Amino acid sequence: MAQGLMLFLILFPMAMAPVVFPLRRRDRGLRDRFIQLVPLAELAAALVLLFLPAAELILPGVCGLGLSFAAGSLGRLLAAVAAALWVGTGAVSPPYFASAEGCNRYYFFWLLTQGALMGVFLAGDLFTLFVFFEMMSFTSYVWVAQNETPQALRAAETYLAVAVIGGMTLLVGLLWLGHLLGSLEFARLPELAANLAAEDRWELYGAGACCLVGFGAKAGMFPLHIWLPKAHPVAPAPASALLSGILTKSGVFGVLIVSRFLFWADVPWNKVILVLGTVTMALGAVLALFSIDLKRTLACSSMSQIGFILVGVAMQGYLDGENALAAWGTVLHMLNHSLIKLVLFVAAGVVYVNTHTLDLNAIRGWGRNRLWLKGTFFVAAASIAGVPGFSGYVSKTLLHEGIVEYIHLLEHEGLSAAPFQAVEWIFLISGGLTAAYMTKLFVAIFASPRAVGQRIGVREYMSSWTQAVLCCGAAMLLGLGVTPGRTMEPLAQWAAAFLAADEGHAVHYFTWVNLKGSCISLGIGAAVYLLVVRQLLMKQEGSERVYVDRWPAWADLEDQVYRPVLRGLAFTGALFARILASLGDLVVLVGERILFTKAPGIFVPKRNEDFGVYGRKPRRFLVEETFSFDLLLSGLGLVILLIYILI
Repeated sequence: MAQGLMLFLILFPMAMAPVVFPLRRRDRGLRDRFIQLVPLAELAAALVLLFLPAAELILPGVCGLGLSFAAGSLGRLLAAVAAALWVGTGAVSPPYFASAEGCNRYYFFWLLTQGALMGVFLAGDLFTLFVFFEMMSFTSYVWVAQNETPQALRAAETYLAVAVIGGMTLLVGLLWLGHLLGSLEFARLPELAANLAAEDRWELYGAGACCLVGFGAKAGMFPLHIWLPKAHPVAPAPASALLSGILTKSGVFGVLIVSRFLFWADVPWNKVILVLGTVTMALGAVLALFSIDLKRTLACSSMSQIGFILVGVAMQGYLDGENALAAWGTVLHMLNHSLIKLVLFVAAGVVYVNTHTLDLNAIRGWGRNRLWLKGTFFVAAASIAGVPGFSGYVSKTLLHEGIVEYIHLLEHEGLSAAPFQAVEWIFLISGGLTAAYMTKLFVAIFASPRAVGQRIGVREYMSSWTQAVLCCGAAMLLGLGVTPGRTMEPLAQWAAAFLAADEGHAVHYFTWVNLKGSCISLGIGAAVYLLVVRQLLMKQEGSERVYVDRWPAWADLEDQVYRPVLRGLAFTGALFARILASLGDLVVLVGERILFTKAPGIFVPKRNEDFGVYGRKPRRFLVEETFSFDLLLSGLGLVILLIYILI
């Protein structure tokens, strides 16, 4: 039964995707009900799969190498979370797109992406994961380009470029691993990696680095995060909720696979993951703090939270046999972040539909009397900020305790713990910045005086479906947060078995030892909000205080580094291609010169007919016209070739 459910989860939404076109021609309402029912069927199947024993399914010969699926505990949990998010976004999409055209295209690729993502989470080897990973990247590209504005098309171009470059790098890594280890099956990778000869270890690092680039690009990991802050603001809000909430987790899932099965307890690898995760965590929080666009702030927040998760991935490797808390925190923060971003982006969609803008200065005070929206937004904001009593506090506490445990372990062995103490403080400060920018959003939308000339909107500012999704999401965040021992811990222990986590021990979340870290972060957040946001990131404009974007325009990694580098590579590649192409002409030219010297008559036409009916010149005259430029390029090519051979 489990095998059939896995195939159903992957193929059913893909098979249903083309149906949206004839349904729309018949009745728009019928199509809207359809795209709400398909995710419900997926969610039901995913929930049933959660309670079935692990199973494997192999489809030999498909895509050449065959496809392999395995219903691991973590993959099944992420599949269920993905199905739940599709149900939520499917419910809010019809009211969001009520006055929009061209939705069939969005829904078509929306369903294709769901099937592809299920294939990623249920994959049993790295090749199968890669096939569906790339499929997901191309189908979700349409979400970013959906609105077809210049900003949307440019962001989609960036998204696609990062996806293609990351995907090709990932493919290189997988081919390298296949050659080095002989198999890409998850179950066999640990043994094959452990038995690898010492002299081949550097090759394993090289292949792992290629995989990290491919998976990290999708996760939004620094320095491959450039697509994330630009794609989310221009994509429709339901798409942003999925991009941020679950598609980034496919990249994290890949990093977890590589780290767990190839580099378990490997210090150099875990050091790289820890550094990249720490930078991602802090930089995302700083970018979010400076942003004055609602959805861009939430996008940068996602980047920061991915950094928190990557820190947890690294700490699992450092702790080795005592990694339960780090593994639990990693799993639960993936779950929490998905639910949080569903609520926050759906709320952002409500604001945008009513105001037609995302600028904090234009939407300032719009939600003052919208109690349902205010309450659900507050729950999600408090959860992501790590306020005790909300689900985000639980996962952040576990991640923090993972760092603290390793610090104690180092101190017990008489080793320096200074680098990890620095990571701990960056962790706490990043948590404080999270509290600061979420306070900034909440105060701007729900507590500030209304902006002058603001569009008030209709009385019914959101549909009953949207209200239901927001309330259900907020209720889950609150319910999980107040009952962590009964709900979150058992779920984390079950899912983390996939990561070879030990059984761990019960955590008393509401004792002072654990509350202290949250209090430090919240205190930092309060200080940053009062001293930085209110004083430095706002200015007086007439009778109003407005938010100012003080992030320097030149500090754009895409415009200042990646695009110039790609243009330079394109120019260099074209130049070398022209040089190599001209080498053939050089051979012909040299041959003609030699033959012309030895027997000149063979190139001299004896009759006018030799010019042909089109009046074409003999080959010798054609070559002479391009002699100087081609000879120059050909000579340069030969010199480069000789230098390369000699080196």
